[in-house]
Amino acid sequence: MANVSVAAEWQMLSNRFYRKLDIYQLQWDRIDLSRYKVACAPFGGPIAMIRDDSKIVQLYAESALRKLRIFNSSGVLMAETVWKHPGGRLVGLSWTDDQTLVCVVQDGTIFRYNVHAELLTPNISMGEECFEQNVVECVFWGNGMVCLTDANLVFCVPDFNNPEPCKLADPQLQEPPYCVAVIEPQHTMSGNVEVLLGVGDHILMVDETGAQMVGVDNRTFQKMAVSRNGKWLAAFTDDGRLLVISTSDFSDSVFEHSCESALPPEQLAWCGMDSVLLYWDDELLMIGPDEYPLRYLYEEPIVLIPECDGVRILSNTKMEFLHRVPDSTESIFTIGSTSPAALLYDALDHFDRRSAKADENLRLIGSSLSEAVEACIDAAGHEFDISRQRTLLRAASYGQAFCSIAQRDRFQEMCKTLRVLNAVRNPVYGIPLTIQQYKLLTPSVLISRLINCHHHLLALRISEYLGMNPELVVMHWACSKITASLAIPDATLLALLLEKLQLCKGISYAAVAAHADKSGRRKLAAMLIEHEPRSSKQVPLLLSIGEEDTALTKATESGDTDLVYLVLFHIWQKRPSLEFFGTIQAKTLARDLFICYSRCYKHEFLIDFFRSTGQFVDVAFLLWKESWELGKNPMASKGSALHGPRIKLIEKAQHLFFETKEHNFESKAAEEHSKLLRIQHELEVATKQAIFVDSSISDTIRTCIVLGNHKAAEKVKTEFKVSDKRWYWLKVFALATIRDWDSLEKFSKAKRPPIGYRPFVEACIDADEKTEAVKYIPKLVDPRERAEAYARIGMAKEAADAASQAKDGELLGRLKLSFAQNAAASSIFDTLRDRLGVA
Repeated sequence: MANVSVAAEWQMLSNRFYRKLDIYQLQWDRIDLSRYKVACAPFGGPIAMIRDDSKIVQLYAESALRKLRIFNSSGVLMAETVWKHPGGRLVGLSWTDDQTLVCVVQDGTIFRYNVHAELLTPNISMGEECFEQNVVECVFWGNGMVCLTDANLVFCVPDFNNPEPCKLADPQLQEPPYCVAVIEPQHTMSGNVEVLLGVGDHILMVDETGAQMVGVDNRTFQKMAVSRNGKWLAAFTDDGRLLVISTSDFSDSVFEHSCESALPPEQLAWCGMDSVLLYWDDELLMIGPDEYPLRYLYEEPIVLIPECDGVRILSNTKMEFLHRVPDSTESIFTIGSTSPAALLYDALDHFDRRSAKADENLRLIGSSLSEAVEACIDAAGHEFDISRQRTLLRAASYGQAFCSIAQRDRFQEMCKTLRVLNAVRNPVYGIPLTIQQYKLLTPSVLISRLINCHHHLLALRISEYLGMNPELVVMHWACSKITASLAIPDATLLALLLEKLQLCKGISYAAVAAHADKSGRRKLAAMLIEHEPRSSKQVPLLLSIGEEDTALTKATESGDTDLVYLVLFHIWQKRPSLEFFGTIQAKTLARDLFICYSRCYKHEFLIDFFRSTGQFVDVAFLLWKESWELGKNPMASKGSALHGPRIKLIEKAQHLFFETKEHNFESKAAEEHSKLLRIQHELEVATKQAIFVDSSISDTIRTCIVLGNHKAAEKVKTEFKVSDKRWYWLKVFALATIRDWDSLEKFSKAKRPPIGYRPFVEACIDADEKTEAVKYIPKLVDPRERAEAYARIGMAKEAADAASQAKDGELLGRLKLSFAQNAAASSIFDTLRDRLGVA
């Protein structure tokens, strides 16, 4: 009997059973859909309606103010707002995939609302051209829209998440098209939307690149709808025929049905992929592949809402769902069915009545028991009636007791799924999802939709039940609670928030605190941020709410140098220098990082910092370093000899060093450095050659002698107290460099050189002047030095004589080796060694 009562509700269409389920008796009052523009979101989404201003309204029948109202699918009012947008008549109304309501007015302005009827900004404009022409028709899909203007031009918004309106190719029409449909971008080869226009006796396909004629000749299309997968086009012709055409080539119709009326239907929609619905004033016609359609009569207006597995039907009083009976349900409840699933379902009935026939049915099922169990589980998933779900699941459970290969995980999964579906189908929430829609939507998206509708408790319970992270739910609840609780004191609200936020480990208190700050509750934000364990999230928010000192403390405690630098730069820009220096002085890490950064990039700030903290020696070193950096600039060596910028910096450093007893050396060095630079500037000005600055004292003296400026060299010697030995070395080699042998000889005779005559010999030999060297070699006191000097200029006999005076056998051996190529010279050394009797 149960089978008969269930199957009695079905109707046959083309060898397929269809059923129309009553989902809700709508809870709104006195709504006449014929007087409203209505938009229903798919996947059991909300219903938006606003009075159609193109229709006459009885005087005093209702308020003159037009209201945009949003209901859930059971007719419960979710939100409403007064419609007060200029721009002409409302042309298009639809929901996007993320349940944003899109409203298009005549001048091409697009207004967007969320499910709480709150206007989202900014508004979108379709452009000046669209504004001048006026929009006359809109077609929506997923997250996009195309609109047609009264000049027969087509404009498009491909994605409302990134709204960039564009104009499609000009179809060059003289008359407006009879109908418009779109093939969604995911179903086209180009990845862009293709717009189908019913024009004359053909279809015109328009996209970004151009327009082309497609379709069956000699047919005038008055209504069109593209299937969900984009492969088929259902079109109603002017002679009352319904055609189904393949969108791959539009060459010919694959199905044709003659309707009784030649008037175009008010609505045309696909029911899944197996049939097409056509709605006139009081009749809903369902047409499948064969000749015999199904008829449903309605005494009130309806709205068809296509879904992936059927069509929801909205009327003034109820919400229905029309769809094909699933195979598993059909196998169980078809009258006279002897399928394994039907026998198992019947066996449960006999078992409940304690009839032995239950065992007989199980024997009949035999090896197909696992198949029967699976069919019962699947059929339960397709039912809206909870008692029938329970019975089917009991039948599956009964069969599992006798089946060793049954998949028990599948049973548990279905129980979980149905519990979720039954919860959201409750009229309070009004989301009549089927199991197929639920799988396509995914649980995470369902939870997001619940929290967007502020059903946080249900969303939390579903998240926990499905083993999902409830953080998103709790976060959204906390933010919503802050927005809605402006009258609650901060401390009280904080306690309420923490009670829930602590349910989730690792939740971002910083994100909630940021929302509190945006809501104007800065004190609450500061209290919340104290509970954020992650410094990387805590510190930036503290800065944004003006808690710089706390942010600096948290950053330094974390040890993250990047965070410390973030805070430093933020405070640096906002506070006066002295206040900033005082802030970082007590924070060792912050102070050290500031010093490290400023040494490389901001010397002037670091100097100010050291001055403010009394670190004058550090200031001196910085000034000295700055003088060297300035010296790298070629222009720095030019200018006043006494008041050059480098000299001033060094003099400042010298004064600072002088004030501390521990840095006498640095003070003296800085003083001499400035003095040397001053003299070098004078020399460059006098010689007009930039060759002195930044050279050493020795190089300065040597350069002066080379240039013949002996007086200047003497001055440098005197100023810097250069020793006589150093002076002689520098002058000897400088004179040899310019080959002034007369001056060199005169210099050697002026008085006995304190360095001896060896440097004179070295200078002459280095200059390859052996004749000059001979003048000074005899004056060498040490015979070893004389012998080696003579050997270097190739005078073997003289070298041997000098070596004989030294009586050094090792020296004689070395000298012999130096004359190895000269046999005569070698023999001289051998004879000498024999005479002296040295080995």
